[in-house]
Amino acid sequence: MAEDKRSPEEQENSGFTPSSPVKRTLAWTGLAYALILLILTTYIYFNGAGLHNLGPLLTLPGLIGMGALALVSWKSTGRPGKWPAIGLAVFCWLLALATLPIGIAGLMSNFPELAAVIASQ
Repeated sequence: MAEDKRSPEEQENSGFTPSSPVKRTLAWTGLAYALILLILTTYIYFNGAGLHNLGPLLTLPGLIGMGALALVSWKSTGRPGKWPAIGLAVFCWLLALATLPIGIAGLMSNFPELAAVIASQ
């Protein structure tokens, strides 16, 4: 076998370096959007028509992720300050909570027969 020609110091420093908590939070937010796009694309393939009026619903992962990102950034780097980070997180999460019914109504507008069944009960 070929020998490793690096010095012992380089061999020790070549280990795994984990990502920062901020990068991991952004990755989870991106994963949520990737799954949403996968579901939307799959729906188009199986039904032949796309879903409309999803704008408010598509803001939810970003708002939740931004609130989490503010707290994670504060805990890992100290910036922004404690109270601005908490305030931003609460604001984002309340905005996501206020946007949720609008997003669900937009999603349900794509299925009028289902909405009629729910309304008749």
